[in-house]
Amino acid sequence: MSQWAIGIDFGGTAIKAAVVDKERGILTDRRVFTDTASGQRGIVVQLSALIADLYHEATRRNSAENFVGAGVGAPGAVDSRKGLLSYPPNLSGWAVVPLRDELQSCLMEREKLSIAVALDNDANVAALGEARYGAGREFQDFLMVTLGTGVGGGIVLDRKLYRGASGTAGEVGFMILDFEGPTIHAGIRGTLESFIGKKGILLLARQMIEATLAGSSAGALCGNDYSKLSPRHLQEAALAGDEVSIALWHRVGSLLGIGLANVTALMDIRKFVIGGGISAAGNLIFEPAMAKLKQSTLPSMHEGLELVPALLGNKAGMYGAAALCFG
Repeated sequence: MSQWAIGIDFGGTAIKAAVVDKERGILTDRRVFTDTASGQRGIVVQLSALIADLYHEATRRNSAENFVGAGVGAPGAVDSRKGLLSYPPNLSGWAVVPLRDELQSCLMEREKLSIAVALDNDANVAALGEARYGAGREFQDFLMVTLGTGVGGGIVLDRKLYRGASGTAGEVGFMILDFEGPTIHAGIRGTLESFIGKKGILLLARQMIEATLAGSSAGALCGNDYSKLSPRHLQEAALAGDEVSIALWHRVGSLLGIGLANVTALMDIRKFVIGGGISAAGNLIFEPAMAKLKQSTLPSMHEGLELVPALLGNKAGMYGAAALCFG
């Protein structure tokens, strides 16, 4: 029987958790809302209880001898060697937290379980999940980009995660595209995330719609209440032929392509796996991204360029978190 582990994708809104067999993949999974009202200690207790529940459920059908630990993907800067999570977004009051050690202690004290916990950044574990089980299986080196509320990234080199000196490598969302630009994210002007994170996309959409006398069918889809406008409305409108929405996604894809071109120029990475909720726009983003990627790199860099959609969807983090334990 192969090894198995528990994979946790921990976010500010929800926690997704799964029992993952190294060979067979996910055996069972759960999703619960993050108990942010209980504060830092309350969330640690919630995570440890969830790990314990899955462990006890899984050992009814799997050998405990083949259990290798629990992996956690968390938002924010992570030092995986020290087990530290620093300033996670959407978790008020959290600073630098020794989350790995706190989880291991809580599991022992409250659940009477001695379980090794591995910790890494959520985008890194998504990249590892795609490398082991998804769209990155055929690539030796690639960059995973997650497009959603923010823009995250994870670098895989020679089939292994590249974390950098302190664990923050791959933060493509903080790549600066325009140091004098109008958008600011986390105090930094002109970042990729400020342009093509969800907030930036919706801001650009409103500006483009308001500047067009003919209007946009995306506005009609949200009842002309722009506070309710979503990327899904813009996707539907573009697929129905709405010119403003098509132009919007072309702009988003082009900005992504410029970011990828910077990565190719710096690291000679030529394979890109694109995931996250915003990536559901598909070729509306992918085609202009590839065009701009080629336009913004030397011809000598074009061989082998490939941009592919992620395959694991919102399960990538659970797969990758478990894979931290498989080694």
